[in-house]
Amino acid sequence: MVRIFTDTSSMFTPEDGRQMSFDVAPLTVTIAGKTYREREEIETKEFIDLINEGNIPTSSQPAPADLIEVYEKATAENPVLHITIADGLSGAYKSACGVRETMENKEHIYVYNSQSLCGPQWIMVKSALKMANEGATVEEIIKVLDVIRLGHKSILIPMDFGYLRRGGRLSPTAAAVGSLLKMVPVMSQRDDDGTQLTKVGLARGVKKACEMGLGVFPKYGINEDSIIICAHSGNPEQGQLMMETAKAMYQNCREYHLFELTPAFTVQGGPKCITVQMCPSPVL
Repeated sequence: MVRIFTDTSSMFTPEDGRQMSFDVAPLTVTIAGKTYREREEIETKEFIDLINEGNIPTSSQPAPADLIEVYEKATAENPVLHITIADGLSGAYKSACGVRETMENKEHIYVYNSQSLCGPQWIMVKSALKMANEGATVEEIIKVLDVIRLGHKSILIPMDFGYLRRGGRLSPTAAAVGSLLKMVPVMSQRDDDGTQLTKVGLARGVKKACEMGLGVFPKYGINEDSIIICAHSGNPEQGQLMMETAKAMYQNCREYHLFELTPAFTVQGGPKCITVQMCPSPVL
């Protein structure tokens, strides 16, 4: 049977993996001079508290030792399929490919670039687990992952202008103007490889920003088989607002989910950011 392996950007925790018989490696975050394994040594609330004290965080890929421990188990009968966070958003994919090349059993190890994170990666892992448990081959699973990878769309709404300014993502002038005018930027994951964000527009207020972000989904084929995943970084009220807006605008989707984002994603979007992602669900 195919052994599924992923990282915590998939929204699964290492404990989830232990309970569901697959492997989850923590991404790492560094803040205030210390490095933590997310979802094991630090959670989002504690991480945001450290950011609010003025610390600038960074994130990194899983430790090579975590990869080797799983890769060593790969055999012809039980190959490993490793579904990583998007190459370009993290060094996880390139690191995994490098570790794979050092393994004597590398022909039984498959590293898959999800070109996503959070919701789409969560759907990919759920789909892969279902198919693996039903006896599918790696090649059959990858064909389904490709459908999800090509069909998903991600929207980010950053909320903390001060964090974006301190991290160099916004100029001091732009941060001050945005905060003063109560303008909310709406960003979209670019369509090519998912490593860059492009601006959808500016909205006055969070409700309008949610509507603007959700408004791009028809272009990407949202339908009754789509799954909508909303998430937030320490901002449950506005995460719930995004969820309610999504349900109102698209009433016939297959499923709706709400998550709290991990520390590693918070490094990218900042405290209080909210996201919404739309994915196809060919096997769920």
